[in-house]
Amino acid sequence: MNTAIILAGGVGSRMGVDRPKQYLVVKDKPIIVYCLEIFENHKSIDNIVIVVSDEWKDYVEENVNKYGIKKVCGYAPAGETRQHSIYNGLKATDRNAPDTEVCIVHDAARPLVSDKIISDCITGAVEDDGAMPVITVKDTVYQSKDGKSIDKLLKRSELFAGQAPESFKFKEYFDIHNSVSDEEIASTAGSSEIAYRHGMNIRLVEGSERNFKITTIEDLETFETIINS
Repeated sequence: MNTAIILAGGVGSRMGVDRPKQYLVVKDKPIIVYCLEIFENHKSIDNIVIVVSDEWKDYVEENVNKYGIKKVCGYAPAGETRQHSIYNGLKATDRNAPDTEVCIVHDAARPLVSDKIISDCITGAVEDDGAMPVITVKDTVYQSKDGKSIDKLLKRSELFAGQAPESFKFKEYFDIHNSVSDEEIASTAGSSEIAYRHGMNIRLVEGSERNFKITTIEDLETFETIINS
């Protein structure tokens, strides 16, 4: 059984708009619904858990019902950090879909993820311990501690930018979160980071430039152009 944990608790402060980006409406439909429909229609996804702040839960439930998202089996409260939100989603998965073998964590603000990426992530979690889509880094990257001078040249061919969704063997990933300190969860920047630190083998799968996260007005405009075309 595979459960998707959809993170919809972000506040979207960089957008400078009146609501979190995942709840902005594009072509008469909230961005989160575009994301949910992809997982709803994917044949290998059995359940969906949505992580959402209390103030937006009624709005999300209303749209889940309006657009016929039938796989939602539970909700979880947003946490102080992204990884705390993931942990809350894991706990809701354990309560509402305890037979889950693979959990797949995705951002509601990435509404153009492909079926292939989802499938590849599930396969990666089954055959290894987890999987993460990545894209190659096109620009030369430099390391600088002060942002003023170069400290180190990095080999571009060995650098990859991580995307979502990230998938994991559910029990192992949940057990890690149950065993570590709150400080470690708070300091975790990416979903796969904590899994890698604790010995899980994370497979890299091919991501896509189209699978971008809406974080700026320019991203929103790009999404609107794609949807309208």
